[in-house]
Amino acid sequence: MILPRLTIALAAATAAFGLTVAQANPVADFYRGKTVNVLIGVGVGGEYDLQARLVARHIGKHIPGNPTVVAQNMTGAGGLKMANYLAAVAAQDGTYIGMIANSFPGLQVIGLKGMQFDSGKFQWLGTMAATVETMAVWHTAGVKSINDVRKRETVAGASGKGAITYTLPAMMNEVLGTKFKIVTGYTGGNQINLAMERGEVEARNNTWSSWKATKKTWLDEKKIMILAQAGPKAADLDAPSVAELAKTPAERQLVELIVSGTQMGRPLATTPGTPADRVVALRAAFAATMKDPEFLAEAAKLNFEVNPVLGETMQRTVAKILSTPKAVADRARPLLQ
Repeated sequence: MILPRLTIALAAATAAFGLTVAQANPVADFYRGKTVNVLIGVGVGGEYDLQARLVARHIGKHIPGNPTVVAQNMTGAGGLKMANYLAAVAAQDGTYIGMIANSFPGLQVIGLKGMQFDSGKFQWLGTMAATVETMAVWHTAGVKSINDVRKRETVAGASGKGAITYTLPAMMNEVLGTKFKIVTGYTGGNQINLAMERGEVEARNNTWSSWKATKKTWLDEKKIMILAQAGPKAADLDAPSVAELAKTPAERQLVELIVSGTQMGRPLATTPGTPADRVVALRAAFAATMKDPEFLAEAAKLNFEVNPVLGETMQRTVAKILSTPKAVADRARPLLQ
């Protein structure tokens, strides 16, 4: 009788140990029943907003404890208000994630005023894909090439200094000798698009992925023409690269800094003070989301490419941007501020 009793006791002990191990997941225990807030620093309807909401709809089931995930817009200063909030005001516990402007590490290099955070201290989670920046003109502008914009003033719409909608055409003026007249004050990409349709402006910067996701009919109907691209070259886009058009190594370094955000796509990060085990869990949840069949199906319907850059790689990318030589930063400063 001793052997059966011993077997029963061992089985009970094993079951109790297994239950203890299953229950001993502090990350799951923390997130269970909580809400994770995904903050979006720009308005509704653009690529940042659409991608943040797409990820928010799927990532919760991959975070241990399966918290509720809520996306909300917090606009102001081209996303700076939200990033400052994420760094200094939001709970530093992994319950806040921000869709952060990919230009901020580069802007930190040149000392952007109002930046109350260190981009290197955010805990970066990843991005759906790197981006390709473009400069597009409206079909009635009478502009067909970079050479045309060197010869005549072309009005470009932008949100404000510090935003890529401003810095890309300003940098093209500096490096390529184009004559973009930049009109600022638009609150987002949708407003610039409307201004193009109304004839207020003739050109704007946007990512190639955003054009395909939000204005595919414009591409199909040839309402816009892509004059140039910057960042990783798109295989499906026949437009010259700004970096390749630059004449000197110094000019190419300048271009690389200005468009450094292309490597980061539409990046998500959590708060600097988030405990390490929760950072690991959130990065793993993001990576799992990028392989989720339901997520991939919805991304395809929205015409979004999914070729993710994951958190650890992005953390290194940010560190590299922040190590930009001072001479390059000094030349970029007038374009970025």
